[in-house]
Amino acid sequence: MYVTAEQALSASVADVDAVVRELRDRAEILDALYRFGLGQDLKDKALFASAFAADAELDFRPAAARWGGRPPVMSGRDTIVDTILTMFTGRVDTTHQVTNARIVVDGDTARLTALVEAQHLLTADHAVFALLKNPYDVDLVRDGERWVIRRLRIDNAWYTGDPTAIFGG
Repeated sequence: MYVTAEQALSASVADVDAVVRELRDRAEILDALYRFGLGQDLKDKALFASAFAADAELDFRPAAARWGGRPPVMSGRDTIVDTILTMFTGRVDTTHQVTNARIVVDGDTARLTALVEAQHLLTADHAVFALLKNPYDVDLVRDGERWVIRRLRIDNAWYTGDPTAIFGG
């Protein structure tokens, strides 16, 4: 089969466009998790909220079960943002570090798994802390050029410190 130079160039441009779109999607997917962590760390409501779809669900039960906690599943962006920021603002200082991210994109949905190390210190006494290493399982959806979290399930690989002082029992 004979391929003209114009056909070859058109095919290579399409290939480049597909690669650029995939790389952009992957960066935006990871950015949703970064917005989740940094929004908490900075207590920035707008940044934190930008990580979630309106109908998002956050399930911290698997992690909390490790120390006997029984939090409810949080449903809805506003509930998630208000609950977490109210619980931490002025009371708990946090830092989140994301590693080992793996992403699978399927059209306008994606799945992300990552390890997140989350340090939580009581603002009034940094000697009271909980350092958590948490596997995250995240379902995301495309929202225009951005990706947002639809479902986030947080498990716990290990912890040190006193999570009950931070999160309650």
